[in-house]
Parts: sequence; structure tokens; C-alpha cells
Amino acid sequence: MIGKLTGILSEKNPPQVLLDCHGVGYEVDVPMSTFYNLPALGEKVSLLTHFVVREDAQILYGFASASEREVFRQLIKISGVGPRTALGVLSGMSVAELTRAIREQEAGRLVKIPGIGKKTAERLLLELKGKLGADLGPAVAPTHDHQTDILQALMALGYSEREAAVALKALPTDVGVSDGIKLALKALAK
Repeated sequence: MIGKLTGILSEKNPPQVLLDCHGVGYEVDVPMSTFYNLPALGEKVSLLTHFVVREDAQILYGFASASEREVFRQLIKISGVGPRTALGVLSGMSVAELTRAIREQEAGRLVKIPGIGKKTAERLLLELKGKLGADLGPAVAPTHDHQTDILQALMALGYSEREAAVALKALPTDVGVSDGIKLALKALAK
């Protein structure tokens, strides 16, 4: 029904934003991936939306990209996964990360997301297998063993997977594990 909103960003209260569209304020729930990329208050913003009508509420969910919205729609089709859980999945990992986890059948990555247990993770892997293709996110190149080790070391030190992945991207591909960890820690300290 409501597919896109364009207006002035009036309020930001995670995970909800208030979008003023010519005098009408729309409360829109967004995943944290979209929230972090929003402009400053008073700036113009466009969000693709998904409108959910329930017996007790009408809720708008907003997304920065078509791929996020499509993944959200795929997630809510799964039995036992509602809009809040789908929003949580998109807040916990990017579309590319989710696509890779589904492709590689990595339930462990999904279980790290708050609200996703082992059974739900397995159901997601089963239901989404073959449905999340390359059109929903950039193909993620397989990482070298060194990069995997560096990523795991950074996560063991308390950094989130997203922070560690950003630090990894800045490293040369042929870096050793110990040098890579040192360089990544320097980058994260800035």
C-alpha cells in the first residue's frame, strides 16, 4: 500500500524515525543498518517501506535499499518469524552477510543475533536456501584463512563482527595473522 516515503527527517529514536512528508509525520521502524546511514535531522530522506496491518496496529517498516526490503519480505514469510524478528536479523547483519550465511548454511552466525535461537536459525537456513541470490547483495569473496583467523581474534577481543569486518577490509590481502591483528587493532583504535 505505502511503498516509499520521501520527506524531512524529524526524529531519530532507534529503531524508529519520524519522517515529515508535507506536514504528515510517519513513524517508521527501520533496521539499524538503515538507521546508521540516515542523514542528520532536518535533512531530506527517502525510504522504501513495507506496511504491516495487524488487528491491533498498523506499522510502517522502512529500508534504505530494495535488497533490504526484499530480504525483510522473505523473512516474514517464514513461519514463526514476524516483522520484529526480521528487523532484528537485518539489524544484526547486512544483506550480504545474511546471503553468505544462507549459502554456506552457517547457523552459528544467525544464532549470534538477539532473538534468534538454534531452531529459528535452522528454519531460516532451510526456508531461505536458494531464495537469497546474488541480486540481493554483493557477492562476498571467500576469505583467506589468515583473514578468518584475524576476524575471530578481533571478535574474541570484544569487537563486533561488523567492526572486525570493516577493519579487515583495510588490511592487505597477503598480511600474516599476527601483523594483521596488530594493524586491525591500530585501525580500530582511531
